[in-house]
Amino acid sequence: MARTALLNVMVNAVLKAGRGLARDFGEVENLQVSLKGPGDFVSAADRRSEQVLMAELARARPGFGFLAEESGEAPGSDRANRWIIDPLDGTMNFLHGIPIFAISVALEREGSVVAGVVYNPILNELYAAEKGSGAFLNDRRLRVARRSKLADCVVATAMPQLVRPGQEAYLAELGAALPRIAGVRRTGSAAMDLAWVASGRFDGLWQHNLSPWDMAAGALFVREAGGYVTDAAGGDASFATGSVVAGNEAIHRELLALLSGARAAARPD
Repeated sequence: MARTALLNVMVNAVLKAGRGLARDFGEVENLQVSLKGPGDFVSAADRRSEQVLMAELARARPGFGFLAEESGEAPGSDRANRWIIDPLDGTMNFLHGIPIFAISVALEREGSVVAGVVYNPILNELYAAEKGSGAFLNDRRLRVARRSKLADCVVATAMPQLVRPGQEAYLAELGAALPRIAGVRRTGSAAMDLAWVASGRFDGLWQHNLSPWDMAAGALFVREAGGYVTDAAGGDASFATGSVVAGNEAIHRELLALLSGARAAARPD
C-alpha cells in the first residue's frame, strides 16, 4: 500500500503513541499485584497517549480541530477538518493486562470521515484506510467475510454496563441473537471489533452507547472493505445515536431485522 501524505501523518502519530502504550502495558502486570492497583497508572497512560497524538497531528496539520475522548472538542482555524481521537480504546482490557486495545484516529472533513487509522501496538496490527482507496492491515488489502447466514457467523457485540441505560433492551437483543448466531464475542474494544469485521475475522457487529471516537475510523474500514455500516435503525446517524450495525450486505440486513424484531417483542403492550 502506497500511503498518501495524510495517511503518513496519521500513521506516524499512532506509531509514536503506540510505543508509549506498549511500554506502559509492560508495567501493568507488575502493578496488578500491588495494593493500589494499576488504575491511576492506566489513566495517566491514556492521557499521555492523547497528548502525543495531538502534538504530532497539530504539528503536521496546525489548523485542524480535535474531538478527543479525554480532552473533548477543540475547534481549529480550519473548520472543515477535525481529528477524531481515541488514545486508548479498550481501557478495561489494558487495565487487566489483556492485549486487545487500540489507538484510533480518524479525519472528519466537512462532516464525513475521509481517513482512519487503528493501531494495536501489542499485536503489531496497523489498520489504515482513505475514503475511496480501500482498507488495509499492515499493507494487506481487506475484504469483509462472505458468509450469508447468521447460523454460520461469529458476531461481535458490547454489553452495556449495569449503570447505563438500555440494559433490558440489549438483553432482549442478545436473547434473540444467541439461538441464531454461531458465536457471539465481546472483546471490549469497538475500534478493534470494526477492524476485525473489515478483515473478515468477525462476520458482523452490533453495539450501542458508543461515542464518535469509538467508531469513526473502524466504520470507514468496513465500508472500504466492501461492507455496510449503519445505526441500529438502518440510517446514517451512528454518531448521534451511538449505535452501530456492520457486516456484509446479507449479514447487515439480517442483523437489522433481528434487532428490530427483538426490540419490538420487548416493548410493553
